[in-house]
Amino acid sequence: MNKQGTLSQQVEAYHGWKKELIRQIGRYRLWLQDNNLFSDDVSNRIRHGLELLVEDELTIAFVGEYSRGKTELINALFFSEYGQRMLPSQAGRTTMCPTELFFDRTSNSNYLLLLPIETRTGELSLQQLRKQPERWVKHDLDDRDPEIMREVLAEVARVKSVTPQEARGLGFDEDMLEHDRNRPGNVLVPAWRNAQISIRHPLFERGLRILDTPGLNALGSEPELTISMLPRAHAIIFLLSADTGVTASDMTIWKEHIDTEHADHRAGRFAVLNKIDVLWDDLQGEKHTQEAIDRVRGYTADHLGIRQQDVIPLSAKQGLLARVKGDEDLLGRSNLALLEQLIIQRILMHKEQLITQSLINDMLGMLQNSQAAMQTRLDALEEELQACSGVTMDKDALRRLADRAQKDYDFYYKKLITLRSSRRLMDSQGDMLKGLVSEDRFEAHAGKIRQKMSKSWTTAGMNHSMDYFFELLESDLTNLLSEGHLAEKMVGAIYRRYNEDTRARHLEPIPLRAGRHVIAVRELRKKARRFRISPKNLLTEQSLLVRRFFNVIVGEARTLHQRVRADVERWPSEALLPIMQYSMEQKQLLEHQIRRLRDMVRSDHDSRAERERLQNTITDLKRQLELADAMQRQIRKPAPTLIQQKVVNISGAF
Repeated sequence: MNKQGTLSQQVEAYHGWKKELIRQIGRYRLWLQDNNLFSDDVSNRIRHGLELLVEDELTIAFVGEYSRGKTELINALFFSEYGQRMLPSQAGRTTMCPTELFFDRTSNSNYLLLLPIETRTGELSLQQLRKQPERWVKHDLDDRDPEIMREVLAEVARVKSVTPQEARGLGFDEDMLEHDRNRPGNVLVPAWRNAQISIRHPLFERGLRILDTPGLNALGSEPELTISMLPRAHAIIFLLSADTGVTASDMTIWKEHIDTEHADHRAGRFAVLNKIDVLWDDLQGEKHTQEAIDRVRGYTADHLGIRQQDVIPLSAKQGLLARVKGDEDLLGRSNLALLEQLIIQRILMHKEQLITQSLINDMLGMLQNSQAAMQTRLDALEEELQACSGVTMDKDALRRLADRAQKDYDFYYKKLITLRSSRRLMDSQGDMLKGLVSEDRFEAHAGKIRQKMSKSWTTAGMNHSMDYFFELLESDLTNLLSEGHLAEKMVGAIYRRYNEDTRARHLEPIPLRAGRHVIAVRELRKKARRFRISPKNLLTEQSLLVRRFFNVIVGEARTLHQRVRADVERWPSEALLPIMQYSMEQKQLLEHQIRRLRDMVRSDHDSRAERERLQNTITDLKRQLELADAMQRQIRKPAPTLIQQKVVNISGAF
């Protein structure tokens, strides 16, 4: 396979694209400063955009029943350069706890963090326990010694022997656990509840994050996995085995945890049909083998209700072997490259589109405003040059230009006073909106629910309390939506008046977008309801799982609430930013123009000297506009993944 098409190369190219965006946004900031067009509002908006880019991550979750080869596939994709399996992936149930792979850019170190399974007997969610490092067991990882690192990572698969009663107390269904042959009557449970692996890898350093999940039993007994962790993944890779086809437990995972109306894997849900090497038939030839693979692929797509092109048949085992041995023929036959292409073309492209929607369009709008202001300045300078075209300066013409500039300056000065008055009105509106979604208000709701639940831990009490909690949240957000709509109408009216009065290009207000948060809370409520009405989860009184689930739901709702609050706190100052920026830039440029024209009228310089000075200024201004054009082209430039996708689509049409 062409090296340029590998996942590593493309993630590197995607990261390079983001770095170039960061560089161009930095150039824009300096350009504004050089041209005296900088303001605190613009600075804050640019800083927010840069934070989005720097913190951008891409999460891919690998999901499937045990023994489907999830960990082997992760080894093949990310660890083949070590020449051995780094994560435990021998036959059987190896990944017994949810495992997250990433690189901790804050600590800049390799480590393994393990959370003991006994923490399930408490009420704290994984999110809460992440803030308590003393509860985790930490091992340092030395990537200079792969053999020792592999031995340390094997700890992820460790199990412990417990009685069925203890297994139930930990939230497991003992019927779905393996029996301990050495201790009859006991069952085997994972020793760890969660594993966090920070490892220096080019892809993880670039913001790629992998979630390796255990089978159905663990998915059902760890609410945070299905409520928070899986839905946050940008894409799901669902593992199936070619030798078993789509089993009943596979379908249960697919229907209950992946292909639900509440899922939000916007980059896609894909099936990997692993272990196709069991279908390789060297006696009957490649054509027969391909027909067999195509049949299983079609059957799998029909069962899951997805397109056949979203089912990738491969052999992770043979792909890993091929990578370790450098066998290009075996690598091609393993089809590992097909999955890498899918990640490149679909998942990375989706991330690029999200950045375009949330950041690039915003930056382009700001840059175009600045260019419009600079173009106005250029037009004025060329008029001044015309007034100096004779042997002597046409001071009457310069006075007229100065008077007109003064009139325009007064106009934008008054506009800014009006806009600042509108901004104060927006701030008071913002305070009212913030009050509806304040942290104190949320914690008061949560406290009220805890109090209600402390009086009744029955299933009925749980159901009633949870519904009441969401009623309180939805009521606040509905009020936010209503009040926010009124505020947006007020902003819209300000923009309409502004666009009618000025020579600005049509400037658009920045919306509050509160509706998406209402939808998110309603989706969370549906997830909570689905969990509660599941026959398996109609649990008895005093159930730890129910209490922990409640903590997970409240924690997830708190995260959603923080996002709402961040949007509401930022919006009042940003809503009027485009017209504030345009007015400020026009005022500053006109201020310089008036001062220059007055000096020219008062001075006794000959027209030739003034012409020369103006021509130099015009040349410099044109160069600044060319710089802005170059920045705009660079910011508009799509990521390499998007370019490649277009090429693939075109080539696929022939």
